[in-house]
Amino acid sequence: MKAFVVNRYNKKGILRLAEMPAPNVGDSDVLVEVHAAGVNLLDSDLRTGKFKLILPYRRPFILGHDMAGTVVRVGSKVRKFKPGDDVYARPRDGRIGTFAEFIALDEADVALKPKNLGMEEAASIPLVGLTAWQVLVERANLKKGQKVFIQAGSGGVGTFAIQLAKHLGAAVATTAGAASADLVKGLGADVVVDYRKDDFEKVLSGYDVVLNSQDAKTLEKSLNVLKPGGKLISISGPPDPEFARAKGLNLVLTLLTRLLSRGIRAKARRHGVSFSFLFMAAQGDQLTKITALIESGAIRPVVDRVFPFEAANEALAYVGTGRAKGKVVIKVR
Repeated sequence: MKAFVVNRYNKKGILRLAEMPAPNVGDSDVLVEVHAAGVNLLDSDLRTGKFKLILPYRRPFILGHDMAGTVVRVGSKVRKFKPGDDVYARPRDGRIGTFAEFIALDEADVALKPKNLGMEEAASIPLVGLTAWQVLVERANLKKGQKVFIQAGSGGVGTFAIQLAKHLGAAVATTAGAASADLVKGLGADVVVDYRKDDFEKVLSGYDVVLNSQDAKTLEKSLNVLKPGGKLISISGPPDPEFARAKGLNLVLTLLTRLLSRGIRAKARRHGVSFSFLFMAAQGDQLTKITALIESGAIRPVVDRVFPFEAANEALAYVGTGRAKGKVVIKVR
């Protein structure tokens, strides 16, 4: 099968289009013919080797963390899916590889595709949808009437998280440029801070939750918008000891995460708030709940551009510019 692979870690490196063996299908696996694959900053970061200590893939490996497609074969223990089902998923760490014609996934990571979405739209959802769900529902336990600040509202996670937060009944603030203000307002943002003109920490206050997706400076400034007892949840780092324990990292890496996050954890304690790092996980049951929200009309996908399969490198480069509004997708089939 054709697939885009990482041969070596390189900040300026490109993916190689290669012929790769068809995936092995285990007893609990579903083999999916990939129709479309979402493109994420995580893909760019993984290609450069940013996460090689915690995600030690053996090269060459196939890149890609989002997909939608059709089941062509199932393992002997699979009960939820059958050949012909249209599905979507974020494959679990260690089994990524959606920039390919086929992928084998654990049944537990897969959900039926929303009936009201095409393949390209569906492929844009899993990673950002699960990230938003795990931050706002699982970690923050966001409630009706609370206030949440979601950074970078026009990005992939932002466009989904704004809609999910509004569905949960929260008041939403976000940052966006003037060109994206109408987009994020249309998704449900109540307050839009133009990051080019205004400093959000001087405009916002009394928030229950912050979803941080930006750099270390922005992370520290976010402490100032939270009320006592608030929650600062970062998806862009630094990793904390709880993450290390959940991942089962070795002692050296656990100590490293403690050192990397020591400063922000101490500052959070002084502000009377909590800090935690979230690295989203594959979860088919949560994706099924997201499917229900999409089919009900509560959440809609936001897709910026769809690239042909052969242009996977161009799609990654475009994501890397930071200018995409919503998600970028590769059409595989």
